[in-house]
Order: sequence, then C-alpha cells, then structure tokens
Amino acid sequence: MLAALGIYGVLAFSVAQRRQEIGVRIALGAEPSAVRGLIFSEVARFLLVGAAIGLPAAYALARAVESILYGVSASDLPVFAAGAALMAAVSLAAAWPSARRAARTDPMDALRSE
Repeated sequence: MLAALGIYGVLAFSVAQRRQEIGVRIALGAEPSAVRGLIFSEVARFLLVGAAIGLPAAYALARAVESILYGVSASDLPVFAAGAALMAAVSLAAAWPSARRAARTDPMDALRSE
C-alpha cells in the first residue's frame, strides 16, 4: 500500500509539472488517447528502470539472507516474478487517474497558469 501511494504521488507530481507541455500538446491538436499514451509510456520507462535496478539488488540481498535464515532460497523465481508483476499492476493502476486528468486538461487553463 505504501509503495502504491508513493508511485501515485510521483506520477501525479510528474504530470502536474508537465501541465503546460500537455496543454500545448492538446492546443495543437493532440488526441486524449495520445496524451494518455504519453503518460503510460513514462510509467513503462519507470517500471523498466526500476526492474533493472531492483531485481538484481533484490537477488543480491536474498543471497545474503539465504545464508542467515533457514529455508530461504535466493533463487525463488516465482516470488521475484510475482513481486515485479504486482509492482507493474500497481503502477498502471496508479497511472490511470493521472493520465485521465492529463487528457482532460483545458489548454487555456494550462497556458494561463504561469
């Protein structure tokens, strides 16, 4: 739950920071689906970078814990896969409200805000 809230907060902040850019894109004729695709592509990039860093780090930490705890296996691939899938699902679910809000941005309000 804490990870989901953190991911949602980062995504909402990222979309809020890009409000003017999104407003310009919509004013120039971008479709709402293209704006949503822009947000989801950013989420996919976050997921890939996080998995590239997190999975090897988790494996290394699991190897360290394996020698200390009884019955813990460092090479438990279903657990790693389930964790990665859960984070992907949470990230996509957290991205949906931000993407929907970005697609509904009024270009005039976004351009006037600064």
